[in-house]
Amino acid sequence: MQRAWVPLGYTAPNPVTYPWMWLWDSCFHSLIWHALGDAERAVVELESALSTIDGSGFVPHMGYQLNPQRSVELWGRRGASSISQPPMYGHVIAELSRAGVVVREELVDQAARGLRFFFDRRVRDPESGLIEVVHPWETGCDDSPRWDDLAGPEPFDLKRWRELKNQLLARIERGSAGEPLANPDCAVAPCGFNALVAFNAAELATVTADRDLELGAVELAAALDQRFDVQSRTWADAGALRRGSGSIRTAEGLLPLLVSRSEVARQCVLEELADPDAYCARYGPRGVHAEEPTYDPTAYWRGPVWPQLSYLLWLAVSRVSPEESSVAELVGTSTIRGAVASGLAEYWDGDSGTGLGAIPQSWTGLALLFDRRL
Repeated sequence: MQRAWVPLGYTAPNPVTYPWMWLWDSCFHSLIWHALGDAERAVVELESALSTIDGSGFVPHMGYQLNPQRSVELWGRRGASSISQPPMYGHVIAELSRAGVVVREELVDQAARGLRFFFDRRVRDPESGLIEVVHPWETGCDDSPRWDDLAGPEPFDLKRWRELKNQLLARIERGSAGEPLANPDCAVAPCGFNALVAFNAAELATVTADRDLELGAVELAAALDQRFDVQSRTWADAGALRRGSGSIRTAEGLLPLLVSRSEVARQCVLEELADPDAYCARYGPRGVHAEEPTYDPTAYWRGPVWPQLSYLLWLAVSRVSPEESSVAELVGTSTIRGAVASGLAEYWDGDSGTGLGAIPQSWTGLALLFDRRL
């Protein structure tokens, strides 16, 4: 973490592969800095993550502090991207506040405005009431099999999908200040993304007593529970992918466990997380259910363990079903094992522990949080 620290106020996920600032990465980094005993740097990283918020409440998912001009070619704006990412800042502020860390009122207000942007400005799927994303990149899980129907004909081709994602940027409908509001070619309301919006709104409301955020979280959670499929034991995305790849069993498809009030859904997911033939692997929870045809433990977003998803699933099991401590311990200890075996990799093979992607990757320091609480 020290080697990856950029003096401009953030931690590079990997100084060589990922030198820029990413929104949800920096939120996770803030938690890690606090776990390392550096509350000041935890707050500074969070301040950097929210520093590019605009008047509408839109928070860009990337900051280009090292070279502000670099973002213009792809995003059409200087210093930051033109889409967002899961708003993990609500959870971070709540965690820091619970630990007694003083978070400036201005920062809390920025986080509240960032969350209200999704509730008040984003287009909703008319059938489910869930919030739509304007681009797969906003989910942080853009190469997940859940996007395959949008990615073109089978078999999945990574190069073709990357080209399509670049094309989707031009289709985003924006407000007067350039804030991203909708995308007719990406009318998808992912359950995982909506769960993180609801969870972070509920978390921030514990600090601010913001009744609107609290009610928004409750309404989203109720809408999500309508999307749970008992037969496949997962939540199904709404919108354009609802009848196809949006139902593929993936780890991010289980994130509504963070806010679900359905006892049936909770029990199904707990069983899946503990099942070696489903998600449970020696080195952490698989990113894709082992029985899915798309499952590949070494292919990017096709099945490896992702530490940030492991943290969120562990958090969900720990908080939503505290009586199921054995499942939480299983998720936590296996992820720690994978983080160590992989060399703190960006992601890794859950069966062998082989590190994949950028090595090391800063967010894998989330394993510290498991270690401190197990």
